[in-house]
Amino acid sequence: MWVQHQILLKPRPRGFHLVTGELLPQLPELSQLRVGLTHFFIQHSSASLVINENADPDVRVDLENHLRRLVPDGAAHFIHRDEGPDDMPGHIKSCLMGSGLLIPVGAGKLLLGTWQGIYLGEHRDRGGSRSVIATVFGET
Repeated sequence: MWVQHQILLKPRPRGFHLVTGELLPQLPELSQLRVGLTHFFIQHSSASLVINENADPDVRVDLENHLRRLVPDGAAHFIHRDEGPDDMPGHIKSCLMGSGLLIPVGAGKLLLGTWQGIYLGEHRDRGGSRSVIATVFGET
């Protein structure tokens, strides 16, 4: 079985947001798989998808704080400035964090670790709604 969906995530402020619960209800076919893979791809160059700890919200705050220090808004050496001081840093953060995830599926569920969840990394102050292409494939 192969199925593909476009999932629109609600707009969020800059930071890391747990979106596992927003993605999974849009993939009813997932429950039919005995074994397979799910690929998530975000169609934006200033946001990212990552897997990390899903229990302690301090992890999300620390990730955002560290990235703000690593890639500050409006750095003097940035040439690309057309879309505001948070745009080029958003592109860099997207490159660092990644735009896609490949997650194994077993017995109808994502085989994430006990304390893992899928995060949207929103790297702009007002990034708007974000589009994720989810492809589910495997054996029923």
